[in-house]
Amino acid sequence: MPCTARSDCSSSSQEVVGGKVKKPGKRGRKPAKIDLKAKLERSRQSARECRARKKLRYQYLEELVSSRERAICALREELEMYKQWCMAMDQGKIPSEIKALLTGEEQSKSQQNSSRHTKAGKTDANSNSW
Repeated sequence: MPCTARSDCSSSSQEVVGGKVKKPGKRGRKPAKIDLKAKLERSRQSARECRARKKLRYQYLEELVSSRERAICALREELEMYKQWCMAMDQGKIPSEIKALLTGEEQSKSQQNSSRHTKAGKTDANSNSW
């Protein structure tokens, strides 16, 4: 008598699908006999590569830290220089570096202004020519 209810069919350990008998169990591809030595060697190779990547990452981070530390030192020196300039100006003295900066800016401004005037003169002359 064929089973009509689910409870009747669950007792059988085999199922017929498409004319083939399927045994219950895990789905998917069954692993072939795995060569344990090959598996172990792949695992070791993977571990070596992981250690190499880790070493490179740490080298990169150490270089980054050292470059940032150098930048911090340079900024501290610059800050100290500005503090000294401020202390000198509080005493009524103008540091020579600031004078040089100011005269350099004045010279560059005068050069820019003179170049603007010459360019403006050229454009005026070009626009008036017929």
